[in-house]
Amino acid sequence: MVNGRTVLERFPAGGPRGSWPAEEFAHARRLEGLPAEVVMDLATDTFLVIVRGAEGTE
Repeated sequence: MVNGRTVLERFPAGGPRGSWPAEEFAHARRLEGLPAEVVMDLATDTFLVIVRGAEGTE
């Protein structure tokens, strides 16, 4: 966990489908009860699927 966030998965921003794979992964986690969201990490040019706070797995 970094800065109160747990990164569940990373997806390259340069992919042909853009953020869709990250959004689909986050949606599936939300269906499982995790409050997953997608954020952009500009430093690494990746979309991160994160969970804020203690809800995520460490």
